[in-house]
Amino acid sequence: MFTGIVEEVGTIKHMTQGEESLELSIEVRNITNDLNLGDSISVNGVCLTVTNFTDTTFDTDIMPETFHHTALKRLTEGSKVNLERAMHANGRFGGHFVSGHVDGVGKIMRRETKDNAEYFDIEVSPELSKYMMMKGSVSVDGTSLTIFGLSDHHFTISLIPHTQDATILTRKHVGDEVNIECDMLLKYVHRLVKPEENSDKGVSLEQLKQAGFLGE
Repeated sequence: MFTGIVEEVGTIKHMTQGEESLELSIEVRNITNDLNLGDSISVNGVCLTVTNFTDTTFDTDIMPETFHHTALKRLTEGSKVNLERAMHANGRFGGHFVSGHVDGVGKIMRRETKDNAEYFDIEVSPELSKYMMMKGSVSVDGTSLTIFGLSDHHFTISLIPHTQDATILTRKHVGDEVNIECDMLLKYVHRLVKPEENSDKGVSLEQLKQAGFLGE
């Protein structure tokens, strides 16, 4: 489990690519000080496993499922990546609950600078936007952000100066792909209120009203 607060920007030092897989060696400055083999680490929002590490690098594998359903396949040697170690159970919680299980890939449609903020419009499918809400949370390449605009096909985020400096997002260009993870709470609520087709399980809006969770 992660928070979406990026700890460090790393660099892809070496990459070995199979037909549907990747092996990455990522150069870092600080975050190996308490790593262990088998630890989870978020790389551009994707939960990966540490398979080897030194004082300045760690290695990880990307399997076919992750290769096909995330933007990690676009990485090259020298690419910068957002990194976050799994959160401590007794630590300060700064972002929102991020599982590292990416829901899909979005594409940057527009960038605009307004005063000290950098705005991005990101194109997504309706299958992702249905799990979003205005002023709700979303993870973009592992960064916890707030949604300021929303339609069926895109959403808008804004980066404060600290986020611009501390993440890779300002290195992105129109047309680039980013990993998207929707708010975990909204996904659970959607699953409960709208269960799978032909299923009699779930909670109706009428039941929520009767229980006092929704107004008339």
